[in-house]
Amino acid sequence: MKKLYLGLLFASGVLSSVAQNYEFQEVINLECLPVISQDKTGTCWSFSTSSFLESEIIRLTGKKIDLSEMYQVRTTYPKKAFNYIMRQGKAQFSEGGLSHDVINSIVTDGLVPVMSYSGLSEEEKNHNHAELVAVLEAMAKTYVENPGKQLSSKWKTAINAVLDVYLGTIPNEFTYEGKQYTPQSFLEMTKINPHDYITLTSFTHEKYYLPFILSIPDNFSNGTMYNLPLEEFINSIDYALEKGYTLALDCDVSEATFSAKNGVAFIPENSNDMKKGLTEIITEKKITPEYRQQEFENFNTTDDHLMHIVGKVKDQKGTIYYKIKNSWGTNESKVAHGGFVYMSASYVKLKAISVLLHKDGIEKKVKKNLGL
Repeated sequence: MKKLYLGLLFASGVLSSVAQNYEFQEVINLECLPVISQDKTGTCWSFSTSSFLESEIIRLTGKKIDLSEMYQVRTTYPKKAFNYIMRQGKAQFSEGGLSHDVINSIVTDGLVPVMSYSGLSEEEKNHNHAELVAVLEAMAKTYVENPGKQLSSKWKTAINAVLDVYLGTIPNEFTYEGKQYTPQSFLEMTKINPHDYITLTSFTHEKYYLPFILSIPDNFSNGTMYNLPLEEFINSIDYALEKGYTLALDCDVSEATFSAKNGVAFIPENSNDMKKGLTEIITEKKITPEYRQQEFENFNTTDDHLMHIVGKVKDQKGTIYYKIKNSWGTNESKVAHGGFVYMSASYVKLKAISVLLHKDGIEKKVKKNLGL
């Protein structure tokens, strides 16, 4: 009788280990502009943060404005070159950057819509910065080597000239919806105040509730981040989303368990479930602050890619995933969910480097602890 009872339980699925393919349902879905592609560039930092600012403009004004990602790239490159050359090559000079580099750019150079600065010539349809990067790197290294033995300021003009050739000349004025703007007056129209945005992170090697400079290669501008205990870091993401604030995300996507093609990211408890978890619900690893720190310090967690957190979904078991807007396009043969990735809480706990958000999207008690 007992054997018959157990058999019935297995048959009914109560004790069955039959696979459960993902079935997702929206929980929070904050407004953002459509997914686009960064194409053959390493400028995810500008695409993600521009997308974040587009959502901020919607939140602040109700306007849907497609911002120029390449404008921030164009205005940031001279700063990267100055940093690299003045440090005599002992610094990072690459396509990479972080969200605060976009914020720094809009402080000094404002904002423009993509219709006024696309970064593409008339015959170009897609971004491809391979040649531009090679030329800029060669120039920067030459100036560091200083073959003339007396470096002149002409290098600044030369760098800007190359950027103008490849990306286009920066507009001093432009027309948008029938009105004339400068980049600064356009910024004012969007209601974006760059001083309202801060970066949060969580690492054990620095004191909690204080800002510090995180030592990662793409932090060429030495931007500061506020350090929170891991659970408060995650709770701050949750609180912001619940209150209607999206976040720009810096994250490690080098893991085999991050799959844009399958549209999921997860950290399995059992390494044998890495492939299975791409399509089926699996048990995930519990992430501690100590394990997160260990993976960062041994380079298993690296600063790879920036994206945009715009909401949450849940699977049929009620497990929550963050809805992440990526910048790898919408080609169905390469990405799922229309270019969004559903990232588990375990993945965020382990692999999120930092998030950028509006300070009003932070809970009052956390702001108080941070001195904001």
